[in-house]
Amino acid sequence: MNIFRFAGDMTHLISILILLLKIYATKSCAGISLKTQELYALVFLTRYLDLFTDYVSLYNSVMKIVFVASSLAIVWCMRRHPLVRRSYDKDLDTFRHQYVVLACFVLGLLLHESFTFQEVVFWAFSIYLEAVAILPQLVLLQRSGNVDNLTGQYVLFLGAYRGLYIINWIYRYFTEDHFTRWIACVSGLVQTALYADFFYYYYLSWKTNTKLKLPA
Repeated sequence: MNIFRFAGDMTHLISILILLLKIYATKSCAGISLKTQELYALVFLTRYLDLFTDYVSLYNSVMKIVFVASSLAIVWCMRRHPLVRRSYDKDLDTFRHQYVVLACFVLGLLLHESFTFQEVVFWAFSIYLEAVAILPQLVLLQRSGNVDNLTGQYVLFLGAYRGLYIINWIYRYFTEDHFTRWIACVSGLVQTALYADFFYYYYLSWKTNTKLKLPA
């Protein structure tokens, strides 16, 4: 594992910790898309079921467990916690994510690196789905307009994680003889591009020291 992947993993972990801090400290999930969190939970569940069949390293196993457990905990809080769920605004979170799931599954059947159940369902599908899982969250933020600090930092670190993974893939391409994860590379570029608008307005907010607002 190279430093870029490790930095990406830590940045991803920080984004999740920020979101958990927001939920547990404020007892609120205002500004957070439940649909995005459900998509991420599905991403981790389908990608990391190999946890029961393939052992890579202690670090790898621990990170998989953390991502699965944290994503399920977030979804549970937003759906079931008596205080947190009251702050969820379903009127703003209207993105039809079921169509995204279907499209990614079909794409996994059509474009994959090897046609096996684990490849199509456990990996390719999850890679495609992760690339667009942030869409409901970005749409919700655009509709609400104002973005609180913790939510903004959560999305920022989530985007930074994917950017670091792109550097990781470039590094691996030049240092490994048979690096062929083209699906992950293309999906990662798409995912990072989706954050471009958010990054721009976050930068403007930081530069002018004003509250982050996204145009509707």
